[in-house]
Amino acid sequence: MTEDFLQYIWRYKLFINNYTIDNDAIDIIDVGQLNHDSGPDFFNAKIKIGDTLWVGNIEIHKKSSDWYLHHHESDSCYNNVILHVVEEINKDVFDAKGRKIPQIKLNYDKDLLKNYSSILNSKHKIKCEHQISKINSFELFSWLETLLIERLQRKSDEIKQLLNDRISDWEEVFYILLLRQFGLKVNAEPFEILARSLPLKNILKQNDKLISIEAMLFGQAGFLSENIDDEYFTHLKNEFKFLRNKYSLSPINIDNWKFMRVRPVSFPTVRIAQTASLLHKHSNIFSKIIEEDFVDEIYEYFNIKPSKYWETHYKFGVLSKEKSKNIGKHTIDLIIINVIAPMIFMYGKERDIAILKDKALFYLQELNAENNSIINYWRGIGVKINTAQESQAFLELYNNYCKKDNCLNCRIGNKLITKNIISLKQI
Repeated sequence: MTEDFLQYIWRYKLFINNYTIDNDAIDIIDVGQLNHDSGPDFFNAKIKIGDTLWVGNIEIHKKSSDWYLHHHESDSCYNNVILHVVEEINKDVFDAKGRKIPQIKLNYDKDLLKNYSSILNSKHKIKCEHQISKINSFELFSWLETLLIERLQRKSDEIKQLLNDRISDWEEVFYILLLRQFGLKVNAEPFEILARSLPLKNILKQNDKLISIEAMLFGQAGFLSENIDDEYFTHLKNEFKFLRNKYSLSPINIDNWKFMRVRPVSFPTVRIAQTASLLHKHSNIFSKIIEEDFVDEIYEYFNIKPSKYWETHYKFGVLSKEKSKNIGKHTIDLIIINVIAPMIFMYGKERDIAILKDKALFYLQELNAENNSIINYWRGIGVKINTAQESQAFLELYNNYCKKDNCLNCRIGNKLITKNIISLKQI
């Protein structure tokens, strides 16, 4: 049993306590708000002891003596604690002013702990995977809606940080996130480094010439630092010499890029070539995309292919069988899911435009679910996942709840922990 579990019992009022340890009648009017940072566990609680109404903070421990173990008796941050909630009473406690703090021993149905322990001690990747079928579809659907918004909110926070870094330039942020997505997991970081080291405004100044954009991107990525006997490569290298001088560019290390365990169509060289053609065809692409209403219209923006050289190459100087290197539908879907939908959601949130936030959700509803190891695991235990809305919600559930054993804050875990519990008034 952990303090987290006791906090859970307190937070959801899964206890019955009529008296403090000093036999004073107590009425818990409001348990307060859970504090995720340092300081007391719950803020702004409201309780009535005897005839006196108290408003303040709550601290929860397994034992009374833990108050002293954590040195709260000398910390003024705990002077506003109005109640000490514990599993075991073994000591009186006082704050830094010498005031004795009222205490209660939590009384709760021990089956709550039994149910929680059975979930937490599961050896399965998803602790409740053999019990999740017991959750009715309405409750599950409601939780998935919340998880989807949580995921979009979290991504919004990341976008907000980028906006602060980039002085509210939405196009620049979109460019950074787009390149990061092009890199997938393997090359996401070097693509982001590339985008941050090569401002979009410099590219847009050259966007009338595809060769110039290619030269800037490949040169800044470090790929033109080699010596390769190839006419196209030499052309790019000469062009970059001029542009590097003009914009005071300093190429990133070519060793950042990874080709191992990457499909040739996703080689960073191919993705950079695709990026160059996209930026050549569309300037200020985010401003255009945000005006569209349907997913099919977004596909059209990404219906591009890189310059002819890349039809017979995956890497510089290495001839390959001719093949079109258009941006594939799967790649575009991932861009919509991971870049466009969160950006539009965040834009709507910042501008207080509800229709844009709804549009982001609509896009995810229109797309098929992602196909990755986490989603396949959910499917393997019998969960049906059809749309990107659902897959995004289940990714959030796994990454921020299942993976972290955060069952106490999961609605599914909550239902399973409280199953078959008799009315708490009978405790």
